[in-house]
Amino acid sequence: MSSPATELVRLLTVRGESIAVAESLTGGLVAAEITAVPGASKVFRGSVTAYATDLKHELLGVDATLLAAQGAVDPQVAAQMAAGVRKALGADWGIATTGVAGPEPQDGRPVGTVFVAVDGPLTASSGSAGGGKVAALRLNGDRAEIRMESVRSVLALLLRELAGEQTGNERAQDTERNGGF
Repeated sequence: MSSPATELVRLLTVRGESIAVAESLTGGLVAAEITAVPGASKVFRGSVTAYATDLKHELLGVDATLLAAQGAVDPQVAAQMAAGVRKALGADWGIATTGVAGPEPQDGRPVGTVFVAVDGPLTASSGSAGGGKVAALRLNGDRAEIRMESVRSVLALLLRELAGEQTGNERAQDTERNGGF
């Protein structure tokens, strides 16, 4: 079985689509996971690691009022990060991670609170945005485990979006091959 990053690069290559990544708590791990795959340069546009809250607004266009009211660890912030990096880097798909890896709570959120998001192109089948999906996670483990599970989760979220746009046998094969991603 191939890794989620390998499968992601394969699917995006076949589709002729690109990806950009916005990261906070993962600090570049998502980009590293994708770019470790041979051939990633065909699909990977780039990434923004906006660890500081003000950079989420300045570089990714996250609403400053939202950041002031909710803090950086919020589902809407994750969604806006994904949309912002997609626009800023000119990609078909944008994915984002924000959350609390620890050791201390942040913005009133406990350690292990993570939001991952995907923003994508219009889909022919639904006529609505393919992205705009956010997953709320409550992860256990130490800082490293929370960060790695966040990487896995955001890649899985995008793989589910891509699989949702496929048809027939292709979808069934991908679900089987990816163990239900």
